[in-house]
Amino acid sequence: MSSRLILSVLLVLSLVAAFAPVAAQEPDVNVLAGCVEGYDSAADYFPQKATIEYAENFSVEYFANYKLVTLNETWPGSEPARYVLVQCGTPAPDGVDADAVIEVPATSLLTMATTYLPLVVELGLLDHLVGHDEFDYVTTPDVRALIDAGELVEVGEGAGVSVEAVLDLEPSLILASSSGLIEYDAHPVLVEAGLPVVLTGDWLEKTPLGRAEWVKFVGLFYNREAEAEAIFNEIADEYQALVSLAAGATERPTVFVDAPWQGTWYMAGGGSYTARLLADAGADYLWADDESGGSQALSFEAVLEGAADADFWVNAGGYWMSKADMLATDERFGEFAAVQNDNAWSNNLYLNDFGGNYYYEGGIAHPDWILADLVAIFHPALLPDHEMMFYRQLK
Repeated sequence: MSSRLILSVLLVLSLVAAFAPVAAQEPDVNVLAGCVEGYDSAADYFPQKATIEYAENFSVEYFANYKLVTLNETWPGSEPARYVLVQCGTPAPDGVDADAVIEVPATSLLTMATTYLPLVVELGLLDHLVGHDEFDYVTTPDVRALIDAGELVEVGEGAGVSVEAVLDLEPSLILASSSGLIEYDAHPVLVEAGLPVVLTGDWLEKTPLGRAEWVKFVGLFYNREAEAEAIFNEIADEYQALVSLAAGATERPTVFVDAPWQGTWYMAGGGSYTARLLADAGADYLWADDESGGSQALSFEAVLEGAADADFWVNAGGYWMSKADMLATDERFGEFAAVQNDNAWSNNLYLNDFGGNYYYEGGIAHPDWILADLVAIFHPALLPDHEMMFYRQLK
């Protein structure tokens, strides 16, 4: 073959290569910061995906360059909410019905409930946090430190939220919860102002691990599926290990919960988050036969009739520090055997100066910590060296 022919063949081959389709450069991990450059419609931009095992109120579908997140309810009886999460640097999809389109990974965050704060810290997103609705009840130590240093902005809660303060912050993501009552909710005025609001529904989950799995929900907005998966798996493994430990107890003590409020005792239903924790801790909840996921309104007399001889009373009086505090509220509490035997426990061991309770913040994120306390209360021989994180014995 002549050299001229060889050169001609090489030229043709180089031209073919130059105009042939190039295979998509599949990313090995999710993009954690910044935007994609050189968008490729054939690439999968989310190689690390979330799998939802326990949570029942949200789901996620993955597409090449966006995720579709669906919440069944944002408050009881609400319509589903849908959010399109588009990889920054790629086009938003056409024709997808959604309540909001959010670019991911988000770059700044405003939280409108304390339950998100431990998740923000554990996901390594503290430097993204720019503000919070109301500071007084925050108990997560790292966030409290930012507040004390003046590095976060307080925007107000509920319908009293300062839209101007939020606009000044320019958050790329606002996580908000909703009651469905416009006079108490912040999100209607924030949405009206064109702000990137995402409603959540973690508080509607009926199981401790279902609620803890919402760390994956927060992770979706930062492409931190892998990090969220690792965090949750550690929590779930520890929780299940404690369930197995409690299942080996030779006896299951009887227990009731909560305390009267303005004359009514709101007893957790047998299908509730609280009832599941008690069962997993190896106790027999006296109202377990009630299948509701909420609570039932009872009179003091009805509770005394059903629980006078109960072995334990937990989550008793959020601000009681002693038996004396309890009896000063109502001396009839002394008629319960649990009180007489010093087996009444309040979940208020860690309150901040304003009454914020870490049980409803760090404990929600880590039900394994709450479960360890309960196992130690009901079956002290199983965890003899346990130090309480949330519970105070009322003596």
